[in-house]
Amino acid sequence: MSLSLQHKTILITGAAHRIGAQITRLLHEHGANIVIHYRNSQTEALALQSELQAIRADSVGLVQGDLLDINSIDKLISQTLQQFGSLDVLINNASSFYPTTVGQVSQDQWNDLIGTNMKAPFFLSQAAAPHLQQQKGCIINIVDIHADRPLKGYPVYSMAKAGLVMMTKALAGEMGPDVRVNAIAPGAILWPEQELDEAMQEKIISRTFLKRRGNPGDIARTALFLIATATYMTGQVLAVDGGRSLNS
Repeated sequence: MSLSLQHKTILITGAAHRIGAQITRLLHEHGANIVIHYRNSQTEALALQSELQAIRADSVGLVQGDLLDINSIDKLISQTLQQFGSLDVLINNASSFYPTTVGQVSQDQWNDLIGTNMKAPFFLSQAAAPHLQQQKGCIINIVDIHADRPLKGYPVYSMAKAGLVMMTKALAGEMGPDVRVNAIAPGAILWPEQELDEAMQEKIISRTFLKRRGNPGDIARTALFLIATATYMTGQVLAVDGGRSLNS
């Protein structure tokens, strides 16, 4: 089956750096028009747009918005349509990640972690749904292996990602047969921006079956598979974790 994404428009949230940027590069390489969403990373978003436009002109758009402002969600979709006329794929990649201590969790922390990791993806999916239906498109949610096994010290984040997993399955049922909805659960791909010490990194790697860290390209290639090849898959969560989620 061809992996060409020519004439497809893909909106990726949080796409200016890290895993989102790698997904953007690979899908663009395969012919897609990309809309990069960012909140504060304007410099990185403009640089990535310039890099890819030099390869193929008029193929990358930008939309800025705070995903916690649900009232702005419709605007992100309408701006995407204004730039390319249609929407084939939504990738809910943007995420907040930081520890929370039970007994000290604030409402602001709750609203941020639940909002970026579950609430915003739902309302984006809802706003995008009629346009995805027209294109027989799909949604990909970037979840986490800790949606299944909670990460110690990160209860609210783990709960939010667990909700996103259930949202993937629920929306697969609600949006079928016209729209497929799947998820990717990364394991040790990139270390958190709050860098882990070397001992903790080695401990995490030792608990994978492949005994090595993955890279953002592993996630990007899985996204390409779900869009271009996995046309009979919906409601599924693919763990890309070197076998970490199989290890107790």
